[in-house]
Amino acid sequence: MLRHKYSYGEHPSQWGELFIPEPNNGNHRGASALKAGVAVVIHGGYWRSQYGAELGEPLARDLAAHGITAWNLEYRRAGNGGGWPHTFEDILAGIDHLAAIADNHDLKLGKVVALGHSAGGHLAVWAAGRQRLSSIGTPDADRQLVRGPEENAVHLTGVVSQSGLLNLAAAERLNLSNGAVCNLMGGDSARYPKRHKYADPMTSLPLDVPVFAVHATEDEDVPASQSEAYVAASTASGGAAQLLRVPGDHFDLIDPKAVAYKKCRELVQRLLS
Repeated sequence: MLRHKYSYGEHPSQWGELFIPEPNNGNHRGASALKAGVAVVIHGGYWRSQYGAELGEPLARDLAAHGITAWNLEYRRAGNGGGWPHTFEDILAGIDHLAAIADNHDLKLGKVVALGHSAGGHLAVWAAGRQRLSSIGTPDADRQLVRGPEENAVHLTGVVSQSGLLNLAAAERLNLSNGAVCNLMGGDSARYPKRHKYADPMTSLPLDVPVFAVHATEDEDVPASQSEAYVAASTASGGAAQLLRVPGDHFDLIDPKAVAYKKCRELVQRLLS
């Protein structure tokens, strides 16, 4: 496969690496795979700086090996310049940067699907609702987040969430990963209710793009209620989210050899087909 690393900002964590399928590698139909669109891989790690894009690299490699162009996205996390609002700014800017490099690689951006694991699932589903952010009743939070013009945005056309943190308010109440939500947001929801509402994927429902909320049956890091609550709320609001349970634990979802991950890859292929 071909690999190209690009920066989308000046911070050392503002970069992505494009994994492009090699023509005629046996798993796809050569360069025609590029016409299928792009999969954006967003890693997890409870938004903390000690976890980086190395978690997403095996997935990006596997997707490229199966004929899918993959953009393994790094971003600022809490502890290295991220957290509110910079983590969110980076996710949008990193996805939008695909437009800047599209001509270099003949990328087709009519279909751009995000594959997000854990905290990356949260960021992926949140980014899919970007068009609704200015109308959810939190103008102060919206002004704090700097982003490019909407006309230059690259919009996600689908999401595969892998045991994603899709209900931020519940994740805070459960104190998941020892206060990870408060760490991301710079304080608790009692102090910053608007920014917490703004950052919660539950707030932007219903989305007009499909979301597959995949959850591992033996996951001990993110409770299944995170995916269940999101899908239930999506269904009630007329959205198109679906819940899928797969065997394995939290990390089987990012193991290219595991059944749990292979199901996620199949869903990415379905969304790009």
